[in-house]
Amino acid sequence: MPPVPLFHARVQVSLRPSVLDPAGEATRAAAARLGVHGVQRLRIGKSIDVALEAPDRATAQAQLALLSDRLLANPVIEDWSLELAEAD
Repeated sequence: MPPVPLFHARVQVSLRPSVLDPAGEATRAAAARLGVHGVQRLRIGKSIDVALEAPDRATAQAQLALLSDRLLANPVIEDWSLELAEAD
């Protein structure tokens, strides 16, 4: 029986543009206090790395979409994007 392919994925989660980002604003203000001026916008998100065994790319994509929609991101206030590659 051949081994099940391993896929590596990175899910990027960010607040929707209409949602305020207090942590991002606090970090932008701190940057100015450090002498880094000109930062017009700073938003903080999260990056999640996943290694997933799946029989094929379509199945891996579907499983990761389910995880992202239901577990990794809050669909009310966050958007997510997915980068998917088969492991070497």
